[in-house]
Amino acid sequence: MALETANFTPILLGSDFNVYGMARSFYEMFHKPVKAFAERELAPTRFTKIVDLELIDGFAEDPVWIEEMMKIKERYRDHEEPVILIGCGDGYAELIVRHKKELEDVFVCPYIDVEMLHQLNNKENFYQMCEKYDLPYPATKIITKEMHDAGVAKIEQPFDYPVALKPANSIEWLDVRFEGRKKAFRIQSRAEFDRVVDLAYTNGYTGDFILQDFIPGDDSNMRVLNAYVDQDHKVKMMCLGHPLLEDPAPAAIGNYVAIMPEYNQEIYDTIKRFLEEIKFTGYANFDMKYDVRDQKYKLFEINLRQGRSSFFVTLNGYNLAQWVVRDYVTCDLKDEETLYCNEHNDHAALWLGVPVKTFKKYARENAEKQKALDLIKENRYGTTYEYSEDMNLKRWLLIKWMNHNYVKNFARYFAENKG
Repeated sequence: MALETANFTPILLGSDFNVYGMARSFYEMFHKPVKAFAERELAPTRFTKIVDLELIDGFAEDPVWIEEMMKIKERYRDHEEPVILIGCGDGYAELIVRHKKELEDVFVCPYIDVEMLHQLNNKENFYQMCEKYDLPYPATKIITKEMHDAGVAKIEQPFDYPVALKPANSIEWLDVRFEGRKKAFRIQSRAEFDRVVDLAYTNGYTGDFILQDFIPGDDSNMRVLNAYVDQDHKVKMMCLGHPLLEDPAPAAIGNYVAIMPEYNQEIYDTIKRFLEEIKFTGYANFDMKYDVRDQKYKLFEINLRQGRSSFFVTLNGYNLAQWVVRDYVTCDLKDEETLYCNEHNDHAALWLGVPVKTFKKYARENAEKQKALDLIKENRYGTTYEYSEDMNLKRWLLIKWMNHNYVKNFARYFAENKG
């Protein structure tokens, strides 16, 4: 069966940039709107013709989620074509994994089993996996609520400042609120460390924290890798990106807003070996940073989904949606060799999540930035959300508003969190 004539139905869960990017990838293949379900409507999927979004109260967590998914399943039970279910956020991906056995009689669920979820979706367990499979990661200490309750001043801090501090349970962290809360912290002193840990636990957080040796260097030392692993646990696509700039806003620290395509066979070989040895399935997204002290790329985490910036893969000519279709619908992926993206790419393009003027002003001056500026001059750049085939006055105004907020946030937070 040819990809162009494949008959299937994709369903996306969520309403964020990742959803729009995946919907756009599917739309560029077949020019049909993509169905999505979410608890609430976020800006990226407003005023669009390519995402058919249905909102359901309480849909972000159980028991509402599985109750509603069982109803949705009945709506698609009689579909003759494959119905592919893709979660576009950590929470939705985890819910699919936890309930895969209840859903896969109707839906294609390209995900790992729940046993592996516990090993990969928690940062502590992931670092144990890194130890087992000889993957470099930053020196790490686990901070628990029990340590805090015994006296925050007694918690041993073995690294020099600054240090990195992030919640091990990113899903629980979404519901924690206090002044100064961030997605992740770069801690500059013992007093700041004590204050953040105390505020987190006294405001309802119960999970652990990951305390890490801070790897020196700016955003341009980061790398991001997206992979697709087929149902036989063979890696079929790997696409490496070189982030040049991250969002400095407290709730979005770590979100990339500028990515250049990059090729590195050593990274590809290392991650491929890991994914195939653990028998992974589906989309995977890795964040890592180059440590000049020992010349190693050190892993921060694995996401069991595409990243919010993963449209950079499609933008560079490797449509992110095609892999799951070729795996489960046309079934022509089985005998294909692994595609290592960007080695020889005549269509290389810069992915941006901010206006060009913001990138020019805040990205560090280096050789990669100059390459990016050259691509901008050649009009070889793009964003996830600005799509010429999906533009109307309301969406155009919305994009202007989003870009305005980016400019404002960089002016407010860059010196404090990224300078």
